[in-house]
Amino acid sequence: MRVLVTGANGFVGRNLVETLKTIRDGKDRRGQYQALLPLEIYEYDLGNTSEQLSSWCECCDFVVHLAGVNRPADGDFSGNTGALSDVLARLEWSDNSCPVLLSSSTQATLSGRFEGSVYGQSKLNAENTLRNYAEAHGTEALIYRFPNIYGKWCRPRYNSAVATFCDAIANGREYTVNDPLVELELLYVDDLVQEVLSAMLGHPHRCRWEGSECVPDHEGDFCYVPMTDCVTLGEMVGKLKEFKAARETLSVPELTEGSFSKKLYSTYLSYLEPGTFSYKLRSNIDARGSFTEVLRTSDRGQVSINVSKPGITKGQHWHHTKWEKFLVVSGEALIQERRIGLDENGNQYPIDEYHVSGDNLTVVEMIPGYTHNIINLSETKDLVTLMWANESFNPEKPDTFFEEV
Repeated sequence: MRVLVTGANGFVGRNLVETLKTIRDGKDRRGQYQALLPLEIYEYDLGNTSEQLSSWCECCDFVVHLAGVNRPADGDFSGNTGALSDVLARLEWSDNSCPVLLSSSTQATLSGRFEGSVYGQSKLNAENTLRNYAEAHGTEALIYRFPNIYGKWCRPRYNSAVATFCDAIANGREYTVNDPLVELELLYVDDLVQEVLSAMLGHPHRCRWEGSECVPDHEGDFCYVPMTDCVTLGEMVGKLKEFKAARETLSVPELTEGSFSKKLYSTYLSYLEPGTFSYKLRSNIDARGSFTEVLRTSDRGQVSINVSKPGITKGQHWHHTKWEKFLVVSGEALIQERRIGLDENGNQYPIDEYHVSGDNLTVVEMIPGYTHNIINLSETKDLVTLMWANESFNPEKPDTFFEEV
């Protein structure tokens, strides 16, 4: 497929083009996208010539029209229709009736808070221009009214509140929240790109619009991205503050697949400035070695790094409910576990032993009700162990009781 992307250097355009390149170059090998191969990408933006645009319009199989104006200095939004009309004229001259996907906006509904929007009217004019052209030339028109779009590479302090607050909070800049109760409908750019790919493959999500409401409809004359989130400005800023504090709290946000938290955290990280990607951890150090927490989660426990000096034994305790996984990544160790209490003959239960090393990565689980230890068998080298516990340590409820194995 030969794909023409107008506005290719913009926020959405760059995300789309880079995704298409991974498919074109065989880096994205998912089966559903192989039907696009061989794939040619025509990237049109302000730096390209009129001749290039004409040439690409003559041979392309699909047009993704993202070019437009958001904040013209002179207040003239006619470019939203003019840029589209230019592309359509060149397609007409080439007798090319390939599908055209138009990036419009929910402001084009001119309903609710968008009533009287000059920008919305310009987008509505562009929709009508494409629809009239499609009816006259048998072209498939794929019109998407996108809400607020966010994700990596979006320009802060321009037309995205998410980008502005991500940049400010990530880098310690001043910001102001005028009304924390303002509700935003947000669309993650990767979800938008996946929908564009589906449309290119002939499987767009269809809908109709009833005032300001998008209604899924297989026979609808509009298209939409089904994955959006509605959050207040205050909720979004609150999450960003938690992300900022995570280097101190070691907390990991909710990462459920498809969750707003997961998408927003990825977006937040993309606004960190080069040179600030690293941070130091606090280690608890004594004569035996060190213990360093790496991260904490609200419902999936914590990860830590334990370093034991040569010949040192650590542990010698048990838990009622807590369980752990030990993975020696460097050095050689003996891990011992013994069930608490006495057997039916009044004897201690036998010791279960595991000889492990960083040369043969093996996970050993610490079982509830079993006292356990880890012994560095080397006389010269430190033992380094990755440890995961099913719950973050709570000093008010430690569930840890001393007993030698």
